[in-house]
Amino acid sequence: MLEKLTAFASEFFVTGSPLILGAQVSIGLTMVAVVAALTYFKKWGWLWREWLTTVDHKRIGIMYVISALLMLFRGGVDALLMRTQLAVPDMKFLTPEHYNQIFTTHGVIMILFMAMPLMFGLFNIVVPLQIGARDVAFPFLNALSFWLFFWGAMLFNVSFVIGGSPDAGWLAYPPLSGSAFSPGVGQDFYIWGIQISGIGSLMTGINFIVTILKMRAPGMKLMQMPMFTWSVLSSSVTIIFAFPILTVTLALLALDRMLGAHFFTLDGGGNPLMYVNLIWMWGHPEVYIVILPAFGIFSEVVATFSKKKIFGYKSMVFALMSISVASFFTWAHHFFTMGSGANVNAFFAVSTMIIAIPTGAKIFNWLFTMFRGRITFRTPMMWTIGFIFVFVVGGLTGVMLSVAPANFQLHNSYFLIAHFHQVLIGGVAFGYFAGLYYWWPKVFGFKLNEKLGMWAFWTWNIGFYVTFMPQYLVGLDGMTRRMSTYGWDTGWYGLNLTSTIGAFMMGLGFLFQVWQIAHSIKFMERDTTGDPWNGRTLEWSIPSPAPLYNFAVVPHVSERDPWWEEKKRREQGAAPAPQPALEPIHMPKNSSIPFIKSFFWFVAGFGFVWDWYWMAIPGMIGVAACMLAHSFTYDNDYYIPVDEIKKTEAALRGTV
Repeated sequence: MLEKLTAFASEFFVTGSPLILGAQVSIGLTMVAVVAALTYFKKWGWLWREWLTTVDHKRIGIMYVISALLMLFRGGVDALLMRTQLAVPDMKFLTPEHYNQIFTTHGVIMILFMAMPLMFGLFNIVVPLQIGARDVAFPFLNALSFWLFFWGAMLFNVSFVIGGSPDAGWLAYPPLSGSAFSPGVGQDFYIWGIQISGIGSLMTGINFIVTILKMRAPGMKLMQMPMFTWSVLSSSVTIIFAFPILTVTLALLALDRMLGAHFFTLDGGGNPLMYVNLIWMWGHPEVYIVILPAFGIFSEVVATFSKKKIFGYKSMVFALMSISVASFFTWAHHFFTMGSGANVNAFFAVSTMIIAIPTGAKIFNWLFTMFRGRITFRTPMMWTIGFIFVFVVGGLTGVMLSVAPANFQLHNSYFLIAHFHQVLIGGVAFGYFAGLYYWWPKVFGFKLNEKLGMWAFWTWNIGFYVTFMPQYLVGLDGMTRRMSTYGWDTGWYGLNLTSTIGAFMMGLGFLFQVWQIAHSIKFMERDTTGDPWNGRTLEWSIPSPAPLYNFAVVPHVSERDPWWEEKKRREQGAAPAPQPALEPIHMPKNSSIPFIKSFFWFVAGFGFVWDWYWMAIPGMIGVAACMLAHSFTYDNDYYIPVDEIKKTEAALRGTV
């Protein structure tokens, strides 16, 4: 009996690496500390009522952001481990197997469990406020989307300490990801974690399309929407067409692994290249899914801190929507070298160059917005300016890679690594950092320390160039991606060491951001105005933090930048428009079903990973029971009375 338990434990828990052992101990101690703190301060009820069962879009947005920052830490540590291994030749810091696991999890976490939730967090926090809505279209679905993401991410991340991480690369190409070459459970954690999370992402796309199209404030036409809202719409449209492809692709891979199907097994009549086509038919639109909202953030920040309307509003809208469409016609540029033929390569080379036109045109929109503007160099604006320089280099190297003959030389080299980090960190991470700094006072009611913010900005940016500029050179010199070590005779030592130093500088920048948040919480500089940046859009017209119902009176909009125009009218002596009498506000009730249902998905996924049908089947029954319970739940809304609205408004506006 003891021998069986020992054998099971050795298979179930990941052992043999001091790094993983340290992580297991750290995770255990952290969990004990959290449980102890919640118990000691008697906060379990508060946690359940205020957060785990909430359907308030703002709180859901905050939970998305917190989850994303934790995943940024996890993915960042993975990056530092890889850079440490590559700092000098013949390094023995990581074994090749462990290195493969780390670069696989690094890519998945940074794209799907860091960039996506950070994006969804800003969707939730900002969009209803910008369009004058009191909530999203489907509050229950919104909560379910978050918890599916959360439990999907947990299922993927638990593989780090239980069962073993996937090691077939972040896109899991077969045959390497098939059962013959990845016989362990790591690849199954990959499949089920992403599947569960991806369903939540698809739900979010549907939710925000409906919210934007159907819940705008009275009078707000499509061409009067803020640019961030337009960017969310374009990203959400891309989501609903791209994510079903990912769902089907991973389902086929799961059937290959679980039931011995041969969709992607060459000697069984399948075709691995079909998987590559399918995964990139999702994968390349995914790049634009995460960067389009960043373009919207930069547009809001540039207009606010230049004190000007965005230059070329209509052209920006056209660029966003055309990128959303064109992103589906460029996927094959990821495998120019796979023998698709000259005609196919030419088509995708041209389509890639074409999509660079609207992408690059927005740079000129932002520059012309800044031209002759009264620019204020606060942290959101600094991240925006930092982005422009980074993204120009990233865009130019992307155009270089779009030339098929050049791609034959550059493909799979560190030149490619440098390029996509240039656009994803410089575009996505810098964009969402700008958005977090910009909307932080609106979310939490206090400002972040500017001095520490500048330290974080400069450390991140200098570290970024020190990290990735050498990678262009070492890639041109022949270093390929996915290498876990190299020899002294290659001549890559100096450039790799420099790149590693830069990576640790970026890590220091992240620590400055953590310090900045902690410092700002301790020495809280309250925002009593609701409009600390002298903003232009509706979210700055209400108190900070925004009340549960967002707007006591739903605004009427007749122009772009309605709050800016209203402030100008008041400066000119015009009296504010008379407001209608307050009325009770209809709001959704909290619900425990999204949390419980998503947890059952986690249980079912864990069971499917280990082929434990005694766990998977009850998990799926639990999912079905939650669906049935929700179908018969009729008491799911309430009204906030007028007296409570008056008290809340008076307290938030400082009149009591």
